[in-house]
Amino acid sequence: MTSTFKNARLAVTTSIETVYTCPSATTAIIFMAQAANVNGVNDSTISLQWIDSSNNNNVTRLVDILSVQSGISMGLIDGKMVLEAGDYLQAKASAINNIELTISVLELT
Repeated sequence: MTSTFKNARLAVTTSIETVYTCPSATTAIIFMAQAANVNGVNDSTISLQWIDSSNNNNVTRLVDILSVQSGISMGLIDGKMVLEAGDYLQAKASAINNIELTISVLELT
């Protein structure tokens, strides 16, 4: 089994966007998902969801409309999360370019 550390980032907008998709024949362990409000003035919110491709693409909200104060970073996942091949994480925010999302992943193939 091969282990590869990866990261992903997304300047979150007001539309739902995919930040990370677990590749085929791979299991991914999410170690960290951090949202940073890089706007110097305004607070913003973030939502993060997991789409389970092995279960009819069911959506599970991991964080729903979490307020992030201006200049603050917040962890979005407490502990680790396992994604199966084809699963993915999506995010959206209340304002364009206020929130930068960073994901740290270990892929096992």
